[in-house]
Amino acid sequence: MHIKIVEWITSPPAPHYVCDGFRVHNFIPRPQLDMQHMSLFIFLDYNSRFYFLPSEHPRGMGVHSHCGFETVTTAYKGRIAHYDSAGNSGVIGEGEVQWMKAASGVLHKEYHEAEFGTQGGDFHMVQLWVNLPERFKMSPPEYQAITRDRIARHALSDGAGEVHIIAGE
Repeated sequence: MHIKIVEWITSPPAPHYVCDGFRVHNFIPRPQLDMQHMSLFIFLDYNSRFYFLPSEHPRGMGVHSHCGFETVTTAYKGRIAHYDSAGNSGVIGEGEVQWMKAASGVLHKEYHEAEFGTQGGDFHMVQLWVNLPERFKMSPPEYQAITRDRIARHALSDGAGEVHIIAGE
């Protein structure tokens, strides 16, 4: 496999809010990239570590639709609650991943988990939107929670950190 680096990002794009619960930097899309090279990935929203004050109302994004792609969400700090029209629900805890295949269509909402929201605290997460191949766009929606104990970890050489594998080997 040959990988070509198209852009080296030395500082994140300015953050913006997605509703009141997600303060994100959009790394994808980037206007200076040739979008034909980005057809697999639709968005990469990175919520850098940010302190949210305690709140009496749930922060996040109300019911909205998705179709034709899947989202992969990882929580580093804080917890995110998810509910969808296919009957799936769950909480993404620190170090965990939620993989939602919207495919033929799903309505869902995502919020700061109730206890985390009322206590406030550091919130840090990333969400990647992956475009589904045409043949899978109309398949049934799916949802999977990938807990910490199901995530393979591999140490990098010279103590440079570790890689967490959530799909494949």
